[in-house]
Amino acid sequence: MLTNKERMLIECKKKSYANSKAASIEALKIVQRRIGWVPKQAIIDISEILKVSISEIESIATFYNQIFRKPVGKNIIRYCDSVVCYVMGYEKIKKVLIDTLGITIGETTVDNQFTLLPVCCLGNCDKAPTIMINQNIYSNVSDVSIINLLESYK
Repeated sequence: MLTNKERMLIECKKKSYANSKAASIEALKIVQRRIGWVPKQAIIDISEILKVSISEIESIATFYNQIFRKPVGKNIIRYCDSVVCYVMGYEKIKKVLIDTLGITIGETTVDNQFTLLPVCCLGNCDKAPTIMINQNIYSNVSDVSIINLLESYK
């Protein structure tokens, strides 16, 4: 499943760490960069390269919310559901996202453009409510600005 280049990159990262398990996240990110998520066979291949059990690699992959274990859309939308964003109206933002995209939390649109995920905090509490699309953070979002943002990602 892994390309020769990916195997080589993982081997190189492995040498940068005191133990192989510490290179797991980097190895997972290497795979995810190419295909957008990490399938089971990649977990097995990483396990063999790092000499770490499959279950350990699997537990690391499922623990970190930046590693995806199933296919996701071209654009990942993370809405902050922290207490501050809740008080500032994230429920309305979430409803607009769900209604506009036609999906629920954790789902991907049929055209594979968007995946909607909650995140416990985006560290932008003074500008709540906040969402993140891919690596871009948007503050003080409203129902109108959400629709305009989504259009700009199509």
